[in-house]
This record gives sequence, structure tokens and C-alpha cells, in this order.
Amino acid sequence: MTIRRALAAATAIATLAVASPAFADAITLDSGDVGQAFTLNYNGFADGQTINGLSASTTYTLTGITGNTYNFNYSVTNTTSAPLTSRVSSFAFNADPNIVSASSTGAFAFTTLNSNYPNGIGTVDVCFKDASTGSCAGGGSGGLTQGQTGTGTFALTFSQPVSSLTLSDFFDRYQSITGAGNVSSASGAGTMTSTGGSTGGTPVPEPGMLGLLGLGLIGLGLARRRRQPSLRMGAMPLAA
Repeated sequence: MTIRRALAAATAIATLAVASPAFADAITLDSGDVGQAFTLNYNGFADGQTINGLSASTTYTLTGITGNTYNFNYSVTNTTSAPLTSRVSSFAFNADPNIVSASSTGAFAFTTLNSNYPNGIGTVDVCFKDASTGSCAGGGSGGLTQGQTGTGTFALTFSQPVSSLTLSDFFDRYQSITGAGNVSSASGAGTMTSTGGSTGGTPVPEPGMLGLLGLGLIGLGLARRRRQPSLRMGAMPLAA
């Protein structure tokens, strides 16, 4: 490998590090993933600004596939830290293929399909809520306060049996926020932190590791250039 080729490879890897997230927030599940769980952590934001200390986590477990329906257990925890307080009132995501109906039990026992999610997120395929409102924006006074965990089940039904299901664009909703100035409600985006299923995106090395890899490629090119002259000299016949 020449130095020029080594530099080109290192540059390409560095570009990948900038363009790719550490984990993609999507997961693909099929019958082989029954019993597997995946966990996401959520931030908090309102009006385009991140709200430090506003956070939550969810764990979803695929429990079975029956006919056209994928069944899950869920666990949601409000991990907001002091001095902030909040109430997690819903969670949401998109699905491929399209859902034709959904149902849920437990802490978030109400569902809405194809509704707007606040804070500029736009339409989501499904949300699971603490109250029987007509939208994903919230309402009622249920949900999970700071430090609480809620569990339950949800089912996603499709127009026909599907061989695999991709879930993506995970969000949650915070209400009754205190300690964040005049912000009383916000949303959060989920990032995959662990999974036992088939991830929709492959984890990529951290930028620092990519830099070391690039330096290693350059070093390999230099070492090969240094070795080649000595090998040619060793092959020359000795003078008589």
C-alpha cells in the first residue's frame, strides 16, 4: 500500500466517523427474535433546545408473533434528574410495514395511530399514552413521575402476515416539567443502547479508534516502502 493510498483510506474512514451515529435508532425483528429485548435511552428537548436532566428509558421485548400480530412487553422508566421533575405521558415510534391497528395494556393503556407528535417531530405511526385522548400530545394526569417505572404489553397488527418488522424513530413525551424555566412540556428522541435482536444499523467504532486505525494504515504503508529497498539490495550478487 502506498502512502497516498493509506492516506485516502484514513480519510474515508474519518469521513464515515463524522457521518455515522454510534448506533442507529432502528431495529428489525422476526420470528427468530422472540424473547429478545432492546433498550433505548431518551433525551429531552423543546423549541429546538436540549433540556439537560430530562431523560427516560424504555425496554421492549418481542414475546410472540401470532398471525398478523407482533406482541411485546414494555418497561418505561422516568430517569429525569433533580432539580428537574417531569411526567412521562407517552412513547411512540414508526413501523415498517404499516400498522393497521394497535392495542396496549398497563401504564400506557391507550393507543393512537398516525398522529402528530409535538416539538416538531411530526406524524408518528403509533403512540402509547396514559390517557384516552385523540392525539399523542398528552392529556390527563397519569404516566410516570420522576423515578417511576411502568410496565405493560402492546400489540401491532398488520394487514397480512409479515416476515420481519422494522421499528424506528423512537420518541417519548414529558409533561408537568418543573425546574426548566418556562418549559412545562417537551419530547425526547431515543437512542439504542443494547439489543438482543437484529439491529437496523451496525455499530461503528468511536472516532478516536478510527484515528488510530488510520494511523496504522499509514504506518503499514511506510513500513512496506522501507523494506522494499533492503530486499532488493539483499538480492544483489556479491562482488568478486
